[in-house]
Amino acid sequence: MSKVGYVYILSNKNRTVLYIGITSNLENRILRHKAGRGSRFTAKYSITDLLHFERIHGMAAAISREKQLKRWHKAWKWNLIKETNPDMVDLAAEWFTKEEVNETREML
Repeated sequence: MSKVGYVYILSNKNRTVLYIGITSNLENRILRHKAGRGSRFTAKYSITDLLHFERIHGMAAAISREKQLKRWHKAWKWNLIKETNPDMVDLAAEWFTKEEVNETREML
């Protein structure tokens, strides 16, 4: 049985920067991003809002999809996001409490 992967797109509050990532545990990865521990790039630009994600069967297929999305023009990425999230809200806004985010920030 192949492992499930997730390709996700994050942005900052002003929706000026996009970040595309991959993980096998979406909830944990997003918590790390919200705590400022996801990656140097996302921490530097305060990229914490989950705008889009895709559940993909097989990590190899997820990696392939991530690479594909990274090659896309920025406008195509925004159009993809708007197809499923037209208001561009943070899909993970209510996944964690502030305490959980702060605890994760302190632990890592």
